[in-house]
Amino acid sequence: MDNSLSPDALATRLDHGESLTLLDIRNRSEINKWRIESPSLTRIEVSYMKFLAARASGDPAGLLPAPAGTPEPVVTVCARGEASDEVATMLREAGVKAVNLAGGMEGWAHVYRATDCTTESGVLRQYRRPSSGCLAYLFVTGESALVIDPLRAFADRYVADAREMGADLVATVDTHVHADHVSGLRAVASRVSDATAYMSPRAIERGVTFDVEPLAPNSAFTVGDTAVEVLASPGHTTGGISLAVNGHLLCGDTLFIDGIARPDLEADDDAEAFAYELYQTVTERFADRPSDTVIAPGHYRTDAPRAPDGSYTARIGDLRERLWPFTSDADTFVERVLTDLGPRPANDERIIAINLGREQADDEEAFELELGPNNCAVAADWDVRG
Repeated sequence: MDNSLSPDALATRLDHGESLTLLDIRNRSEINKWRIESPSLTRIEVSYMKFLAARASGDPAGLLPAPAGTPEPVVTVCARGEASDEVATMLREAGVKAVNLAGGMEGWAHVYRATDCTTESGVLRQYRRPSSGCLAYLFVTGESALVIDPLRAFADRYVADAREMGADLVATVDTHVHADHVSGLRAVASRVSDATAYMSPRAIERGVTFDVEPLAPNSAFTVGDTAVEVLASPGHTTGGISLAVNGHLLCGDTLFIDGIARPDLEADDDAEAFAYELYQTVTERFADRPSDTVIAPGHYRTDAPRAPDGSYTARIGDLRERLWPFTSDADTFVERVLTDLGPRPANDERIIAINLGREQADDEEAFELELGPNNCAVAADWDVRG
């Protein structure tokens, strides 16, 4: 057995539903900020210092539950994979099948998976980052490609994938000003000389300082020979837009397949007004979408149901049946989304400033700033109809 497991290999095994035990040896504050979770994963949390003490007493394996409760292998994890490698070695010497997660949580943050969604024509590729739940999209039709909500950390990936599919990127769009990750809008456009960067006019009016073309709601543009419809979808932020293409509605952080966006990341004192806008977007602006329209959101949770093609998407008709916002009146909706919004995304104010172009960050700093969980939705236990 290898003594380490790559983050990508771990993601593959979790995608396949394999039962594993993950031993997280970080301190409590680090674990509370973000952690690896999956329905098939058994989590154990024992600090590194306890293993050092147990090694001195000669029984590090005694810190684990009984073997029947710990599917093997036991995958040890820390921040960067060094202390956890030491613990994995201790456990193997004690007879436990243990492997170290190479690179630790930092390595996990580099994992980026892709799934091609079923479409009428062309290819819609959904990218997902398991460490944060961020989703981005590449739409390829003929020899042209469009990327939606790109992450700066993976700017080269979108360009390379488009070229591998015989297409050139002609445009990139941010559906809104992101608060949870550093946008790749400018980075992608800078890598392709003829690519145009787009945001909505109202998003630009928030104070964008770099060159970007306005993409007005209730308009359309073409990628190759395919029309892309632009819909207004404010509520999560000012100037939020959604893109309708090939039977899919790429709606950013407005609506998720298991819940609804939070309305407080732009201005706390306007959260109530944003919540009413969000209600209008979901129940009125999206009302004329056919039931078989596929919602392609900007975030996901690992325990969310997948579509038959493996993507984190769902038909809006199904969401209307299972999510409470669609059967709620406006006042009840607003009260529920404002009652318990949970923690904000890590470093959200700084990330917003970078995404507006008001502040700068090199690639290393940008990567560090966005490490953490997806906190762009309202409380998880309110997502389904209740």
